[in-house]
Amino acid sequence: MLNSRLLLVFGFLFFAVLTGCGGGSDDSVNSLPVSSDPAQDNGTPMVKAESTYLTLVDEDITYAEGLSHTNTSTSPVATPIKLDVYYPSNDTTKRPVFMFIHGGGFTGGTKTKPEIIDMAGYFASRGWVFVSIDYRTAEELITISGTSQEELLSFYKGIAPQEWIEHALQGVETVKQFEQAIAMYMAQRDAKAALRWIVANASIYNIDSDYITVGGASAGAITTIALGISNLEDFRDEISITDDPTLSTTNLDESYEVKSMVYFWGSNVKVELFEAVYGTYLYDDNDPELFLAHGTNDVNPSTPYSEATELKDIYDSLGLHNELVTLEGAGHGAWDATVDGKSLSDMTFDFILERQKLSVE
Repeated sequence: MLNSRLLLVFGFLFFAVLTGCGGGSDDSVNSLPVSSDPAQDNGTPMVKAESTYLTLVDEDITYAEGLSHTNTSTSPVATPIKLDVYYPSNDTTKRPVFMFIHGGGFTGGTKTKPEIIDMAGYFASRGWVFVSIDYRTAEELITISGTSQEELLSFYKGIAPQEWIEHALQGVETVKQFEQAIAMYMAQRDAKAALRWIVANASIYNIDSDYITVGGASAGAITTIALGISNLEDFRDEISITDDPTLSTTNLDESYEVKSMVYFWGSNVKVELFEAVYGTYLYDDNDPELFLAHGTNDVNPSTPYSEATELKDIYDSLGLHNELVTLEGAGHGAWDATVDGKSLSDMTFDFILERQKLSVE
């Protein structure tokens, strides 16, 4: 049985999910000019202290496919999964990259949430490539009422591993909770595929893949932690290509190393769930450095402030660098929070700049 702490995640009551508002449906990407300045090819990436460049965007790029259900499907069907790339109007050949994962309780959400677009502009205008991703959620799942466990295992074959499905069925109390449990796995599989796509397409956007930051808010922060902490094969190899042919679209041969993680009001619950399902412990002293921002009045039952302090304790015990910014009196989704006059983007910028030792003008 799932313990009560893990069970909380299946009762997500996140704030209202915004519908997508991004434009464009072109799946192509445009090549960028290569700098003729040899100085750009040496040392760490150069970023700007202030907003300097225009922000360009390639919208709705398909980075992978994944299996999902439709209202009429009797078996899973392939679904395109998309991302937006924001990049600066310069010709720098070594750009750091920041991939961001939206929230939504694993039941919805969008890569075009206004606060994420604002953050994308903040970082792209200073020299980053900022990638905002969508991923499959419970919106793409259908559970037939009265379906037996054997039928569910067949119905979700290729969408989630059998052991994950069986474990979820032990602890959930409603169909919605079950779908959220399945969606947690899908989201992780997709986020890892998005990061592999970034590495595979690094040359198109002049990305230096030695400088990867991954961040997210709420469910996106939960997914961020699991992405940075888990091994490359986790949330990837539990399902075979025979069961999920769309895995072949996910750049399986690519690898990555996350340098920094950015966590806004999330939790450690997905790592704990993976550990419970597979009987393993994921944290070690090679994990990415971590920046956390969390409100003390977060009343979401799945993301209390204590989740941030617990993560800090884990990191401290391993001797890993981490910084927790306590947002006094703030609740869940405190995008407009400031500390000593600095916004979340300002504080995140300072952390990445210092810890990745980026050059700055």
